[in-house]
Amino acid sequence: MFAYNTGWRGLSEILPLGRTQVDFQAGTIRLEPGTMKNGEGRVFLFGLLPELADLLRAQWNKTLTLELETGQSIPSVFHWNDRGTIKPIHPKVFDRRWREARKMAGLPNRITHDFRRTAVRNLERAGVPRSVAMKLTGHKTEAVYRRYAIVCEADLSEGLTKLARLHDSVAQPELSHSSATISDPNGPFSPKKMVEAARVELASEDRQRTSSTCVADRLCFAATHAHRQA
Repeated sequence: MFAYNTGWRGLSEILPLGRTQVDFQAGTIRLEPGTMKNGEGRVFLFGLLPELADLLRAQWNKTLTLELETGQSIPSVFHWNDRGTIKPIHPKVFDRRWREARKMAGLPNRITHDFRRTAVRNLERAGVPRSVAMKLTGHKTEAVYRRYAIVCEADLSEGLTKLARLHDSVAQPELSHSSATISDPNGPFSPKKMVEAARVELASEDRQRTSSTCVADRLCFAATHAHRQA
């Protein structure tokens, strides 16, 4: 759920996250400059996302309870119990839990980086300016960001439907040969044909990647369940 909402990198940004970096009063999470891949600092206002705020609050309360029960100081936001010792989640431990979550969700080929792609796509769908979105996800260049901004079939269909409505609203009674060809409902540039062409192009570029949000939801649920069983 954290990766799904933030789009942050799992191993280098989420797992090492410390409790001192979370400010519940301000509703922010901070990554200090020089500690991340792109070398820049980052601030994420989690207080504006109720699901993420609830997750962090629940994890915080769980950590406080563990500290009282074990007498141990737990500086990490995310941690695991290694035979009675509370430790930051090791990448190998995370990988094992992730495999369990994928199996439970019925998605054995998913990788954690898919959450980063989903977050970028959701920002695009929400109309967030790319300069702002890149600050939230930590992408330093737009060229790299664009590789994550995958357009799904539903987005293509919706966009072309809007284009068809525009054509209908500005249709003229007298059409030239070229405009009549474009407006032909059965022609190669009709909305229906353009949607079909877009679907073929999308399938050829991305057959192996499922862009439905429900995939991320299933993985979030399975990962949370696997973590609770740890």
